[in-house]
Amino acid sequence: MLAIGRLVPRSRVITIAPPFGGGDARLAELRVREGDTVEEGAILATLDSAPALAAALAAAEAQRAQREAALAQTLLSVATSLAEAEAALARAEASLPVLRRDLERAEALAARGATPAQTLDQRRLAHAQAEQDAARARAALARHAGPPDTQPDILLARRNLDAAAAERDRAAADLARATIRAPSAGTVLTLHARPGERPGNAGLMTFARLDDMIAEIEVHEDRVARLRPGAPVTLASPALEAPLHGTLDHLGREVQRQTLTDPSPAAATDARVVRAVVALEGEAARRAAALVNLQVTARITP
Repeated sequence: MLAIGRLVPRSRVITIAPPFGGGDARLAELRVREGDTVEEGAILATLDSAPALAAALAAAEAQRAQREAALAQTLLSVATSLAEAEAALARAEASLPVLRRDLERAEALAARGATPAQTLDQRRLAHAQAEQDAARARAALARHAGPPDTQPDILLARRNLDAAAAERDRAAADLARATIRAPSAGTVLTLHARPGERPGNAGLMTFARLDDMIAEIEVHEDRVARLRPGAPVTLASPALEAPLHGTLDHLGREVQRQTLTDPSPAAATDARVVRAVVALEGEAARRAAALVNLQVTARITP
């Protein structure tokens, strides 16, 4: 039984595209060549927006540091105000009994005419002043009641710091998008952009893992019933020095329109097919990795 197929990685060929939000950025540096094999996370290329984005990140980090210092200053200020209010209340409460006794003594002496009215007024004024000082200290303590993080000034300073931290994270994410990294270990197949160019619809490059090659074949719908997984398959092409051998791995479950055609003028171009996968191992897989997307003729032994 014959079928048309092509050699592909099991994990598919992917297109490495500029990151979302890249805008009009151009390719500044290309760190790989066609055929290079890289590890996951390796830098493939950088965009010319990187210097401006690095400056924006530095500014955001400086802003965050400033907001962090402002929070520390606010915490110290609130703690100082609290300590001053506590000390003022303690002084006022300590002086009130003494001033009360002085006032009562002055009132008693004034009732007998033994002290001038001016002295009595001074005692009353001192006592009233101490009561006002105590009231102000209590009001200050009331403003600072509760956990420190609930204080309005501290809460505002923390929110400002959170906003600065979020801006810093956004700037860091923008800068990271100016560096294109490998999504997985794999091989660079074809470069579609060079330094100085703005990547187009084809992206920067095509990329694939070539350590697990397969053949995708299209079997005519009227022949599917004769196939079983594990059947031997021979793959041939003029580009191959010798045929590749594999086994039928699995059959698809959907009948689809044919996408691969035989070069013969008499070949059907609108057939209904089921796609199947042929597993390749060892030497066959290694040879297939050198010719990704090569069209092959599959001979299946049911």
